[in-house]
Amino acid sequence: MYKKSNTAAVAAYITWIGFIVALVIRDKDDPFTTLHINQALVINILSMIGAALAVLPFVGGIISGIINFVVLIAWAVGVFRAVTWSMEPLPVIGELHLFN
Repeated sequence: MYKKSNTAAVAAYITWIGFIVALVIRDKDDPFTTLHINQALVINILSMIGAALAVLPFVGGIISGIINFVVLIAWAVGVFRAVTWSMEPLPVIGELHLFN
């Protein structure tokens, strides 16, 4: 593994600022960091979608709550896998590749 892999992978999950820091400090050829940065990007985008849906009356709050619950679980599992050096992708989210 690369020297900064674990730090960048964990930092990616910590808000958008952590995501940007991870992009800056990562080793570009490291598949471990790339996997976790990609998953963190998807989680951050889903979180923004959940927040945007919260403004819709009644149904938006329910859908937003479900999305935010899924985001919380995915975030916790993603951070755990980054800390334990696991390259196992998250279900569904790990299959989406928005970042290379």
